[in-house]
Amino acid sequence: MMERQLLDRALGAYLGFACGDALGATVEFMTPRQIQKRHGVHSEITGGGWLGLAAGQVTDDTQMSLALGDAILRRRGWTLSVVADNFVAWLESEPPDIGNTCRRGILRYRDSGVLRGEPRDDEAGNGACMRNLPVVLATLRRSEDFPAWSLQQAHITHNHPLSDAATLALGRLTGRLIKGEALADCKTEIDSLIGQFGEFAYQPYPGKASAYIVDTVQTVLHHFFNTEGFEACVVATVNQGGDADTTGALAGMLAGALHGLGQIPPRWLARLDSAVSEQIRRQTLELLEVGFALD
Repeated sequence: MMERQLLDRALGAYLGFACGDALGATVEFMTPRQIQKRHGVHSEITGGGWLGLAAGQVTDDTQMSLALGDAILRRRGWTLSVVADNFVAWLESEPPDIGNTCRRGILRYRDSGVLRGEPRDDEAGNGACMRNLPVVLATLRRSEDFPAWSLQQAHITHNHPLSDAATLALGRLTGRLIKGEALADCKTEIDSLIGQFGEFAYQPYPGKASAYIVDTVQTVLHHFFNTEGFEACVVATVNQGGDADTTGALAGMLAGALHGLGQIPPRWLARLDSAVSEQIRRQTLELLEVGFALD
């Protein structure tokens, strides 16, 4: 039987991810000074931004996560070609935004059937890391499957040691938080990441929040470990600007996994696109059940 608290933290992670995405999209590509001048402290889901989104609308971060989650649920397990097919269908649905590296990898699969790109120096972006939460949920009770599933979905579009390492470390951190492990114990995942790749060290915080995976992870970790509560973490993160939909989403994922669904501001949940919210709630429960069924 699934623990109620585990489900609460899993929902907190996935809905927190989507709320951070929707909040951050408004200030994506802005500098902290520009945000302060226009919004003061940006803390409400209002839409707009360079994409002109409706309030509560999400971006490629949440959309690609949902596509990945749907692929897992379709087979009640892992079939990489189904993941790639879902990414193609998403791309062809004319989403409001898609990163260049994601586009290139998805088109490569669509046009030639290649499921794994060769390693490239220019694939150290955050596009693989940002969408991996469904894998975390589906392998929560099958940790031995987590690395392979994570890296296989990543390499459809991103094949770089820094991207790989961050995808695994943030995924493992999230999984341990959802399981209710102590934050101090979970932090060993980040210590290990930095021990392997010193580029990810976030103290002192360099202040960059671009889509480069190092900048993204530093921003997320700095605010996650230096704020109290869900809202404070996500608001501080997105007000750093830059790739704010992705940093906001990942901060929301970690903070939601730590604090649970109850700490997400009700006003944010009410603003979130209702169809997205419903799909996330369904996927979360079913992805966890996949993990239990495989156990």
